[in-house]
Amino acid sequence: MGLVLATLLVGCGKPDLPKAPTPEVLTVEARKEDVPIYGEWVGTTEGFVNAQIRPKIDGYLLTQVYKNGDTVAKDTLMFEIDPRQFEAQVESAQGDLGRAQAALARSQQNVARYRPLAAQGAVSQKELDDAIQTERANKASVDSARAQLDQAKLNLGWTKIHSPIPGVAGIAVAQIGDLVGPETVLTTVSTIDPIKVDFPLSEQQYLTFRRNQIRNKARGDGVAELILSDGTVYNEKGAFYALGRNVNPETGTILVEARFPNPKALLRPGQYARVRAKIETRANATVVPQRALKDLQGTFQVAVVGKDDVVEMRTVEVGPTYGTLWVIEKGIQPGDRIVVEGLQDIRTGVKVIAKPAPSPTPAKSPGAAASPAGS
Repeated sequence: MGLVLATLLVGCGKPDLPKAPTPEVLTVEARKEDVPIYGEWVGTTEGFVNAQIRPKIDGYLLTQVYKNGDTVAKDTLMFEIDPRQFEAQVESAQGDLGRAQAALARSQQNVARYRPLAAQGAVSQKELDDAIQTERANKASVDSARAQLDQAKLNLGWTKIHSPIPGVAGIAVAQIGDLVGPETVLTTVSTIDPIKVDFPLSEQQYLTFRRNQIRNKARGDGVAELILSDGTVYNEKGAFYALGRNVNPETGTILVEARFPNPKALLRPGQYARVRAKIETRANATVVPQRALKDLQGTFQVAVVGKDDVVEMRTVEVGPTYGTLWVIEKGIQPGDRIVVEGLQDIRTGVKVIAKPAPSPTPAKSPGAAASPAGS
């Protein structure tokens, strides 16, 4: 009886649970690589040259000759001011010049007649001197009247207002019939091929970029990309064109201008834009794929597989990104096996079956993944 009871008790014990399968993960080795570091800045497009079209004289606007938004050539007629008062000024100045010339001719005749008479004693020396002084005064009057005529002709010519530069003309501000003057902006013409992008650069970024530019000038560093407001990358590469004179002490930034070709006039002044350019190259940086990192509320971890295939979760200090890679400042060494797939099933101390991940594609520049614009 006891034997049967013991047998029954053994048969009622809990069966052994099956062991969980060893998780499989894909790994890559952390490696050293020269990584280009890119800066990105928010800016605004500006015309390469912007000309405010203003009249040089006061008058009533008679005609708008150009069409709003047209592309105009240099010296294209833009507006006309009522010319009638200026035509009258020209005619008046011509009359004044004629009278001055007649007076000069009479005084010249008097001088010519008095010279021999004064030599003979027929007229006094004072009469000759007075005649010479009158001739000089009349000559000055002629010069003054001629200058007045020239000014009147200039004023008449300024009733026709031309564009001083080639470019795109804006919508007219003044209307036909308005009384306009030198303080009135009629419209603006902007040269937009090439076009500029103005953006502020921090003092630290400027120093890094400028030193790298000087060091690598022969290799053409300083090429810029333009990212438009819809996230597309403009298909024309630009170049840094000008640096501001000084660092703004209030913001700690220096104004920079980049220049971009704009043959199809896709870009217009005032557009939002982001400028991206390489500011330095970090030599022998330790890099891993971005998908290998876990973000735990701002703290980053990677899973490192040791020689015995046991996982260790390490906290790392990250640097800049480059394409699909992330620079690791501290926490791992080149050659460490880093888990890139299977992270959700592992933790520190777990033994895994580690397999090498397929060879990654070469890292691309930050702008390569974005779609082109303006093509």
